[in-house]
Amino acid sequence: MEALAKKLGLRTNPTIFFTSAGIMILFLVVLLIAPGPIGEAFGAGREWIVTNLGWFFIFGVTSWVAFLLWVALSRFGAIRLGGNDAKPAYSNISWFTMLFAGGIGTVLMFWGVAEPISHFSSPPRPNVEPYSVEAADDAMSFAIYHLGLHTWAIFTMPGLAFAYFIYRYDLPMRFSSVFYPLIGDRIYGPLGKTLDVFAILGTLFGVAVSIGLGTQQINAGLTELFGIPDAVITKVLIIAILTAVAVGSIVAGLDSGVKRLSNINIGMAVGLMVFVLFTGSTVFLLRAVVETFGLYISNLLPMAFWNDTLASYTGDDGGWGWQGSWTVFYWAWTVTWSPFIGIFVARISRGRTIREFVLGVLFAPSIFTLIWFAIFGWSAMQIDGIGTEAREALGEQAGVLSQAVGESVPLAMFAFFENFPGATLIQGLAVVIVAIFFATSSDSASLVVDMLCTGSPDQAPGINAFSGVCLKACWQRC
Repeated sequence: MEALAKKLGLRTNPTIFFTSAGIMILFLVVLLIAPGPIGEAFGAGREWIVTNLGWFFIFGVTSWVAFLLWVALSRFGAIRLGGNDAKPAYSNISWFTMLFAGGIGTVLMFWGVAEPISHFSSPPRPNVEPYSVEAADDAMSFAIYHLGLHTWAIFTMPGLAFAYFIYRYDLPMRFSSVFYPLIGDRIYGPLGKTLDVFAILGTLFGVAVSIGLGTQQINAGLTELFGIPDAVITKVLIIAILTAVAVGSIVAGLDSGVKRLSNINIGMAVGLMVFVLFTGSTVFLLRAVVETFGLYISNLLPMAFWNDTLASYTGDDGGWGWQGSWTVFYWAWTVTWSPFIGIFVARISRGRTIREFVLGVLFAPSIFTLIWFAIFGWSAMQIDGIGTEAREALGEQAGVLSQAVGESVPLAMFAFFENFPGATLIQGLAVVIVAIFFATSSDSASLVVDMLCTGSPDQAPGINAFSGVCLKACWQRC
């Protein structure tokens, strides 16, 4: 394999690269041959995990949030990642845009309207009336809980571990480096390579879910705008075209390609959010943003430990079933992302102190997420009708977005924009934003696959980056 790697011009560890590729191809073949049994096996595994370990996910992630805050505020917060004289390579704005665009930008576009409306029409907690004021408050609280501090804690914890051990101990930019205190120099042997292979597969599997959501939303937008059919061939073309864009960006490099694309993308997303703010019920939304901060802060502790124990005890699995489909799903999905986002965040964070790293990665994206959900979520629920009187006044228009979400979650954002001026133009812009989020997430994942294979924070030659994109694109299609 060493000879083949040299012949291809890959600056990579052939064992890690070809083993990862082989397992991925084998997994794809098995899925194509026996999708039914594999689906049933995964379904049974998921049910067991949710039933027996759901409480552990919820408690564990909350513990991570507490630990990270303690580390940041303790004397360890002054430690600089990369040496005492290291300086940050990127400005705070560029750092944030790359954090966010490489993280959950696609998820916010997909769920910004759909999740609040879902919880609004079908409240998570028992004894809460659908479409009521209380249901609206709960919808916002849970949506931000799912994509706020807890999600970013799952990214921050491994990111901090990667950055500390890689930069302070001069170790390879690989997942196995985190285990150096436990296994020492064995990170360079078969055990370390096995850990790196699992990290690559986790990156491919986790990113595929997010990009799959983005593909569905792009296809839904094109169907809404141009009548393009929502079909498998359309999704394949979308993935192929945007993968080509990703190849161009990744070959251009982190600074010229990924950073520039991320800055453009976040600028467009902020513009879309400002448009909704000022063409919607502006005063209502400004009040809602402030109030949403209070809702999140006041409900964070109860939500962080809520397991709906009594519903499980009485045999009514409605509450636990909801948590399995939402909270536990989010945490499990985010864990598959954690090696990818962790290494990517570590790569762009050299020179920052632990305090800057933790507080920045935890709070900057979480605050943006809160504002995003407050503007899109409250706007959507206002359009749908909050409370009996409002819904009676809306007449047949009441529940229009709830119905749209029930019929097709990917179409929710486009149905939402039909209530604003220049709907067609804004829907087209939303498709472009989702597409660029697709490309930036793809770029970030490709860089991480590259780094996991080479062990270097420096970008490898174009063929190495291209190989990372190809590995990921194959899995996305599956």
